Amino acid sequence: MRLGVLDVGSNTVHLLLLDAYPGAQPVPYASHKTDLRLVQYVDAAGNISERGRDVLTDFVTEARDFAADNDADDLLAFATSAIREAGNGDAVLEHVKSRSGVNLIEISGDQEAAVTFSAVRRWFGWSAGRILDLDIGGGSFEMAIGDNGLPTAAVSVPLGAARLTRRFIHGQAALPSETKRLRQHVNRLLTPAVETVKAVGEPNLTVGTSKSFRSLARICGAAPKDQGPYVPRPMHLEDLRLWTRRMEAMTADERAELPGVSESRAAQMLAAGVVAETAMTMLGVDTVQICPWALREGVILRRLDRLNVDPEAARNRPADIVGRNA
Repeated sequence: MRLGVLDVGSNTVHLLLLDAYPGAQPVPYASHKTDLRLVQYVDAAGNISERGRDVLTDFVTEARDFAADNDADDLLAFATSAIREAGNGDAVLEHVKSRSGVNLIEISGDQEAAVTFSAVRRWFGWSAGRILDLDIGGGSFEMAIGDNGLPTAAVSVPLGAARLTRRFIHGQAALPSETKRLRQHVNRLLTPAVETVKAVGEPNLTVGTSKSFRSLARICGAAPKDQGPYVPRPMHLEDLRLWTRRMEAMTADERAELPGVSESRAAQMLAAGVVAETAMTMLGVDTVQICPWALREGVILRRLDRLNVDPEAARNRPADIVGRNA
């Protein structure tokens, strides 16, 4: 079975096609994405502009056709923080559906954290014990912790790398005053979320997911992508602190020269580093392990679980991709 997952995030819109069967590891088949940066189309009132709505609709239609041309059996489509926080998010989703036929499901931050956690659990297995997952997106930052397939606690805070960069950093290089305000803001918003996570107990394994964490780990010396997904990629807090301070003195163009950093994300890497460093410090975590699976893989695995348990019900409810209580 070839399944497609279309993820409308704050930075990118990404279609991933995987060959997947119940009980087997999903195998990537093809990928189609664009750096849409939907957040740049949000106006002062918090609404997505008509231009942003239309650009999104055009790419969703393109992704639909790409999936069909590559023989996808099903397309699971969802939207995260950029849509759920927009004042006209429902209207944008309805417009996309009416023009493309694709039903984008809006998922909450807590659902996002829970589904990503489930993918991390599958990757590392039960022997990992209690897992804490940290995920930095463009609009939000998620944390989830637990001993089972779904987390005991899952929280989402509006500390995405694109959001913070747009709000606090206004030039190629951050001013000291901008960095100070950024750190104060991150610390203030993280404090109650960290307390919720710490109440569950100490993790046996702390994991980082998302492109931001992969890039930060690569900056800190982790193995490059071409060494494959099974190479351990630890990121140590000591190294992250050092590189975050270095990035404070760099321009965005200079950050783009760092290993693992794309030109499109270079401006955001300082904010991502501050969030990761602050969270690890507050949680008392010295090392995170990078996981190649995240939200998209979690959605696919949840879909396969439903097919395995009740194939007919799963076929009749293709939009129910994250569950009622994720």
